[in-house]
Amino acid sequence: MNDWLYSDIVKDHFMNPKNVLLEDESKWPCDGRGIVGNIQCGDQMLVLLRIENDIIVDVRWKTYGCASAIASTSILSEAIKGMNISEAYKLRPHDIVSKLGGLPPNKIHCSVLGDKALRAAIDDYLEKQGRPSMKGEEHVEVICHCLNVTDRDLEEAYKAGDRTWEDLQARTKIGTACGKCKERAMEKMHEFSHLYGE
Repeated sequence: MNDWLYSDIVKDHFMNPKNVLLEDESKWPCDGRGIVGNIQCGDQMLVLLRIENDIIVDVRWKTYGCASAIASTSILSEAIKGMNISEAYKLRPHDIVSKLGGLPPNKIHCSVLGDKALRAAIDDYLEKQGRPSMKGEEHVEVICHCLNVTDRDLEEAYKAGDRTWEDLQARTKIGTACGKCKERAMEKMHEFSHLYGE
């Protein structure tokens, strides 16, 4: 593999993924279950958590995706063991990519499924406990600094049907001041297409 574009850490977690759910999901009882993505576009992630006193004590996962998605989820599953759910809820794709020693730019979107599935599993656990969601406590990335448009705003725009730069500008006014945010905004829209599908 002379043309391998990934770090040795990515290679190890892809070739030897940790905490993969090998048995049927029902045979691994869990306290929280999160599933995100869209199998039609090839990326879907399932995360199962065992939690005691708000500490993640064990995790299993299954993904349909590329080497980057597998490695990202594997390293995430190792990182969150022993972590308080409030800390785990705030993990960002950037944190996962850093732990992997980086990913090729066109594969960064593959790391977004893990943290979203993790938050979905934590929210599922909280709901079963009769406690409120932590939604809103996760990290927010400001995409357009001129108009304070965040990745959350873009995600809502995507869910509402926006797909193009012009759609985003019409809904959020993003980029109408300096326009420097266009590339990052469209990267986020690409990530959402993998997360939610068409």
